[in-house]
Amino acid sequence: MSKNELTVSGTRLLLNSAESFHQGLSFFNAVYNPAFNRSAETRDGWLARFRASGVNALRIWCQWDFEPPRSFVDTAPEHTMYTDAGESREDSLRALAEILEALDRRDMMAEVVLFSNEKQPNLPVPAMEAACRRMAEALAPHRHILLQIWNENSTEVRRCFEAVKSVDPDRIVTNSPGGAGVLADDEQNRMLDVLTPHTVRRRATEFWKEAPRQIASLIERYGKPVIDDEPARTGTVNYGGIPAGTESWQHVEQIRAVRAAGGYHVYHHDMFQYPHGHPAIPPHGIPDPDFSPFHARVFAFLTEHRAWPTDVRSPDPRTPHETRRIGGLRGTIRRISPDFDEPVADFDEDSP
Repeated sequence: MSKNELTVSGTRLLLNSAESFHQGLSFFNAVYNPAFNRSAETRDGWLARFRASGVNALRIWCQWDFEPPRSFVDTAPEHTMYTDAGESREDSLRALAEILEALDRRDMMAEVVLFSNEKQPNLPVPAMEAACRRMAEALAPHRHILLQIWNENSTEVRRCFEAVKSVDPDRIVTNSPGGAGVLADDEQNRMLDVLTPHTVRRRATEFWKEAPRQIASLIERYGKPVIDDEPARTGTVNYGGIPAGTESWQHVEQIRAVRAAGGYHVYHHDMFQYPHGHPAIPPHGIPDPDFSPFHARVFAFLTEHRAWPTDVRSPDPRTPHETRRIGGLRGTIRRISPDFDEPVADFDEDSP
């Protein structure tokens, strides 16, 4: 059994009954990356590096066996958690368990994504249900994780939710209901334990302002923890990148505003969405915080701001303890760290 337990109280995530700030990192290929899994020592070294860079959770995918043109780093036909019948592949499950155990030793969390919209066709519904039950059973000892049913899909989400809960009623279950800007329907949002939408990207001129409004609206309406799960990123426009490109200050401002709304955040990036050998991909295929100046600037912010700052955090009326907002968001940040050379835009919106 893991030493850490993740639970929910109102709009907050708790780790071992204490409020925990969830700052995630997209590492979709973690189970299938040979460099990361070369040895327990190598894996732990990378987790220590992520932890030192302000990250305390990884978002990990079970299915990484996509067909071209989705030739992402480390994709391969055998890189999946399931057989066609929904049974678990023991080698993949063992690798995932080892990662989760290593995260637990460092008091880190994980969001495990069971199914990926990118895999088409996916498993038949009976096989999906079987996979949900099997994964719920196999991962029951790991209490420091969330199970996310889909990445960007809602097919049979209730049946999958009920399949997990039939095995592990206390498991925190969430879902990414669709692509950028899809916030799910009312029935789904009321069913889930935590909300993990993929907020607006290219549809909004200033995505770093509009996305936090979406997070705030979900918190207000449903009174649950909300994670900005796969926000706008730099990278190819084929898979969610912004056509004109992005700048690192925009990502920092989105993180600040999401936190101000009382939400959580996963840093999404382009360090996986091409094959090995592409200049946007680290040679080892691991999301290295120091791989590029662009990413290093964002990680510099995460390193120096590991939770809700008291001057930007919004009170949660649903929790019994008092949280008080001391200051406002108005103002200009000239420099986040000595290495942050890009201008940071004025943040001119109040927290909802």
